[in-house]
Amino acid sequence: MTAIVVDELVVRHGELTAVDGLSLSVGPGEVVALLGPNGAGKTTTVETLEGFRRPDGGTVRVLGLDPITDHRSLTPQVGVMLQQGGVYPGIRPLEALRLFASYYSRPDEPDALLERIGLTHRRHASWRQLSGGERQRLSLGLALIGRPRVAVLDEPTAGVDVGGRQAIREIVADLRADGVAVLVTTHDLVDAERSADRVVIVDRGRVVAAGTVAELVDGRGTADGRRDGRPAEIRFAAPPALDVVGLGATLDAVVTEESPGEYRVHAAPSPSTVAALTVWLADHDLALDDLRAGRQRLEDVFLRLTTPAGDGDRTGAGDRGPRLEATRSGHDR
Repeated sequence: MTAIVVDELVVRHGELTAVDGLSLSVGPGEVVALLGPNGAGKTTTVETLEGFRRPDGGTVRVLGLDPITDHRSLTPQVGVMLQQGGVYPGIRPLEALRLFASYYSRPDEPDALLERIGLTHRRHASWRQLSGGERQRLSLGLALIGRPRVAVLDEPTAGVDVGGRQAIREIVADLRADGVAVLVTTHDLVDAERSADRVVIVDRGRVVAAGTVAELVDGRGTADGRRDGRPAEIRFAAPPALDVVGLGATLDAVVTEESPGEYRVHAAPSPSTVAALTVWLADHDLALDDLRAGRQRLEDVFLRLTTPAGDGDRTGAGDRGPRLEATRSGHDR
């Protein structure tokens, strides 16, 4: 059974359509990253999966259950990590894990989970004394204390340092190995590339691309299921303000500076063209960095397909409303 199924979901906020026919799925033991600019409908979709918003159209099923009508049966099986809030300011990490463990019939062991999220050395600090990254790691622990079959993680690496991000990636990998279905919303495209089995990119409430990272960067996985016809090209980084006219004459191709220090050669990435590029830079004593011949990055796909944050933002400040503290626990949500 597919763990999460969203089919043609529509959610409106008054006259504003925040989610407009969105479909996605997550299977057991699969990590799916939900990407999109601010206001794209990511958080509204997550809140619908959690049962906090009622769909205006389409269907949502988690473990075969309706998040609203089957809310009480579903919540013990789902771990939810929110971006912020939901924890008493004076509570200590181990106390919080033990409190949340009491809500479940078969919880994880709090002391072991505290070590797993890398907060054993902060066991005596209160929530208000934790750094932003440490709060994120504790929030992840609280989402996982009930041994969920489905984990919904909203920006799990936001504000987390390099070591913390690596620890969170390892935990997500462990969840996959244990057969947990994981849906992650994130702005960290590198994290999505490294951790996700599939990526769903949404913009203005609609899916604009979906597939594995390899499929997306190779030009597949757009909303209509076809290759997008993106022309062959070479991208590279070098010092700003190169003589793109002179370089273009050498390569017999148009060269443009897309942003300071970021260049595109509008030509097929043949070995001779790449060689000529490197020779020209060497002759001018210029450093070459980040050469990409014919292959996009996930960031390139994302930027090309989405509306910049703040341009046509559909749902206001992050598409997030206030939550009650009880929603953190899975107990009486």
